[in-house]
Amino acid sequence: MRNNATVYLIGAGPGDPDLLTLKAARLLQQAEVVVHDRLVAPAILDLIPTSTRCVDVGKSAGRHTLPQTQINALLVELAQQYSTVVRLKGGDPYIFGRGSEEARHLVQHDIAFEVVPGITAASACSAYSGIPLTHRGLARAVSFITGHFRDEEQLALDWQRLADPQLTLVFYMGLNNLGEICRQLAAAGRTPTTPAALIESGSTPQQRKLISTLQHLPAAALREGFQSPSLIVVGEVVTLADELDWFTTRATVPEEQDYAFVG
Repeated sequence: MRNNATVYLIGAGPGDPDLLTLKAARLLQQAEVVVHDRLVAPAILDLIPTSTRCVDVGKSAGRHTLPQTQINALLVELAQQYSTVVRLKGGDPYIFGRGSEEARHLVQHDIAFEVVPGITAASACSAYSGIPLTHRGLARAVSFITGHFRDEEQLALDWQRLADPQLTLVFYMGLNNLGEICRQLAAAGRTPTTPAALIESGSTPQQRKLISTLQHLPAAALREGFQSPSLIVVGEVVTLADELDWFTTRATVPEEQDYAFVG
């Protein structure tokens, strides 16, 4: 094993390359090999020197290029061949990014590592959609929640706690379970007219957002053909999306009165 090897677990952020940290950008230039996920934006991959070896281990629902156990083993193998290994992940490595699993595997094999945080999708995509996660009088707290369990397990969440009207909810990887999420929240006591948003490819030129309500969001998302990666935001802060929209060009959609626009 190379005693001087370091594996850098780097968050690439939500897609806009300008949101990379200075440290992340510097390490991409210095890396000898980069192991990256599917959700790392092409504009960020373009920053990697052409001479650098790149390994795509990207995963998507129902299709795994490499299982997580093999990714863990690959990082150990590469650390035995190179001094500077970058593991590049969308968003932040430690927020639904499985970076901690990879870090533990590196520790078990006595391999040095560093974590370079990235801007997580919840804060970036909501901000690029005009939605503050907290706002005085509208939301006193925010929760980041997985909208997808492994092996298609049923979503076993504390729905009663999530029904708090002063709580902003952000669901990652929840598009396939959007209908279930909205039904469970309504059943737990969140009112059907609670504002809700869906943000596709947030912070990129391909960004689309759908502003609706808990009751109508699933049908609207299906009608508009939203695809992954999409983020779900639920709460009164969504009502500010129009007023604070600075990024997208808005277009009116003729639909239910409580379903405003896709932009």
